[in-house]
Amino acid sequence: MAGRTRVGWRCAAAATILGLVSGCGLWPSGPVVGTSSTSATGSGPAPTSVGAAAAALSRLPVAEWERSAPYSRDAFGQRWSDDVDAPGGHNGCDQRSDVIRRDLAAVVVKPGTQGCVPLTGTLLDPYSGASIAFVRGADTSAAVQIDHVVALSNAWRTGAQRLTAQARQDFAGDPLGLLAVAGPVNQAKGDDDAAAWLPPNASYRCAYVARQIAVKTAYGFWVTPAEAAAMETVLATCPGQPLPVGDDIPQPVR
Repeated sequence: MAGRTRVGWRCAAAATILGLVSGCGLWPSGPVVGTSSTSATGSGPAPTSVGAAAAALSRLPVAEWERSAPYSRDAFGQRWSDDVDAPGGHNGCDQRSDVIRRDLAAVVVKPGTQGCVPLTGTLLDPYSGASIAFVRGADTSAAVQIDHVVALSNAWRTGAQRLTAQARQDFAGDPLGLLAVAGPVNQAKGDDDAAAWLPPNASYRCAYVARQIAVKTAYGFWVTPAEAAAMETVLATCPGQPLPVGDDIPQPVR
C-alpha cells in the first residue's frame, strides 16, 4: 500500500478500526463540549478544494483531552519503522530517511544503503524560513529533525488511545504528519498544540494548521476547544487554504 497518498484510505482504516466516525472524525465517548464556529453539512468539499481546511476543521469533534491512561511513546511502536501502511512504508528504508529525502534539496545518499540513507542535503525550514545544511553524523544530524506535526502526546489524548497498536505505529510513521524542520525550532515546539505554539515563520502557519487538521481527520482524532479556536484564528487569515492530501515518498534508487 506504499503508493497510496490520499487521506481517504486513512479515514477508511480509522472507520474500520473504530466504527465510531463522523466525517472521518472520532466522536469521544464523553460529552462533546462544542464545535468549531464554522458550520458544514453533508460530505463537504473535496480535500483539494478551496477552503477545504476550514471545512474539515468544522467537521472535527471538539472535546477536552482524554486522560484515562498516561501517555507513553512506546504506545506508538518502533521509532521510524518501515512497517507502516502509509506512503514510504515497506520500501526498505526507515521513515525518517524517507522524509529527509522528500523534504531536503540536493540530497546525497550514502553508498551501500540501497538508496536509503541521506548523508548531506539542504533544508529550507518551513517553521523558521532558514536554510540549514544537513550533514549526517553523531554531532551534526540533530540540526535537522523530524517533527510529528500532531505531537504524539496530543494524539494520545485526542483519540489515539482507541486505535490498535498497528494503527498508532502507522500514524507515527505517516509522512502526512511528518516534516523535516530545524532542530532547535522542533525542540521549542515540544508537544504543544496549535493553541500553545505556531511556527515563527508566520507565512507557514496556514499550511501548518491545515496539515494538523488533515492528520486529525485521517486518523479520527478530535481537537480541544482551545486548539479549535487557535486553528480558526489562523485559517481566518487564509480562507482558501487547501487541505494537504500527502506527498509521494521518493523511492530509493537501488
